[in-house]
Amino acid sequence: MLSFVFVLTVQHVMINLFGKNAKAEGEKMKLKREGVTRREFLKDVAAAGTGMAALGVPAPARALGANDRIRMALIGCGGRGSYVFSIFRNNPDVDVIAVCDVYEPRRLEQQQLSGPQTQAYADYHEVLDRKDVDAVLIATPNHWHKQVLIDAVHAGKDAYCEKPIMHSIEEGVEMVKAVQETGRVVQTGTQQRSWPHWILGKQLVADGILGDVYLIHTYWYQDYVGRRDWFAKQAIDTSKLNWKMWLGDAPDQPFTKEKYIYWRFYWDFGGGILTDLLTHWIDAIQWYQDQTAPMTATTTGDLYFMNWQCPDTITAAYEYPGKFNVTFTGVLNSSIDAGGIAFRGTKATLKIDRAHLAVYPEGIPRQPYKEYPEAEIYIRSEHDGTIDHVRNFLDCVRSRKVPNAGIQVGFEAARASLIGNIALKRGLKTVWDAAAQKVLS
Repeated sequence: MLSFVFVLTVQHVMINLFGKNAKAEGEKMKLKREGVTRREFLKDVAAAGTGMAALGVPAPARALGANDRIRMALIGCGGRGSYVFSIFRNNPDVDVIAVCDVYEPRRLEQQQLSGPQTQAYADYHEVLDRKDVDAVLIATPNHWHKQVLIDAVHAGKDAYCEKPIMHSIEEGVEMVKAVQETGRVVQTGTQQRSWPHWILGKQLVADGILGDVYLIHTYWYQDYVGRRDWFAKQAIDTSKLNWKMWLGDAPDQPFTKEKYIYWRFYWDFGGGILTDLLTHWIDAIQWYQDQTAPMTATTTGDLYFMNWQCPDTITAAYEYPGKFNVTFTGVLNSSIDAGGIAFRGTKATLKIDRAHLAVYPEGIPRQPYKEYPEAEIYIRSEHDGTIDHVRNFLDCVRSRKVPNAGIQVGFEAARASLIGNIALKRGLKTVWDAAAQKVLS
């Protein structure tokens, strides 16, 4: 028999997800509470949860006048920035009025997509000097995040900053301080915190559906070998690129196409697989498990097939307070399975990724030739949670509330990935003191 507390908690999730219809849905579930089995009840939850797949961008609470529109600017017109900015453009209460990139073709392309009201800039300071810009999307390479964000909040702008928010732990400390001092609204780009089926997963873990969780395995696999033909065809017109500005505070070095396109895998600009990919999953793990930092990290990895600096194949292991371990495996020569997380509990295992959520119970006989028992809950996601994350940011720009992935959340997620990189470079199991923000041994 399920406890009454669990019913109320799921009902609370439904209130958040279904708005005015939640009360009726909750009453239906309460009527079924007496005499149902755990399995039957969880199926009811799953049936309610399938409605999440239909959720899109919420409509504005009222008709917005011209003076109520949020005026946005894009700083960093690469692939991710361009995609997220398209979501901002599609929101009815947003005007996109400025775009900025050090590479002329990219900024002109975004200017054309955004319309005649949008101006293009090569220097982000000119964007921040505009009094009519309310908020900025920061999608530069990692090594520029700190300075652009600090300058933005001190210029009175709210900001949506892609993950990982910082290039080093020390930078993150400065960024958190600047946001706290200025009181600006900052959303960081771990969009799982706004994705409906990830929110439900958090509630299931909190309500003890999994039992005691001692091991969490996470992984992310991408195929960069298969992109070699694409990369060979990319032509960068260096006469239209301000390479010196792109380098910023990184050491002076000659332009190479590999560094410009694959900057995530060079230490001067990014942090490799851990900061690029693990940051998403470790954020969800810390959120679900109510932890903010690992106690230890052990990492091994190497370059086997790519001509970069950061490993193309990596394994990391973390120990956390609360008696659980986290493992991560990543490789860049295979995309089968993509990325996801498995929370292994004494009562059930939760498998979750960007496409679905599934809960598999312990103690249920398996069908012949099947690896898993029948899932008690299975929910499919049918849209990108970045849509919800952008909407949450825009709502917080109006309400002045802290967004789902505020600056502290973004800092803690990126910090865990960076601790993994510290362990990799040291070649030792690394003990971390979260209070002192330093390596103990």
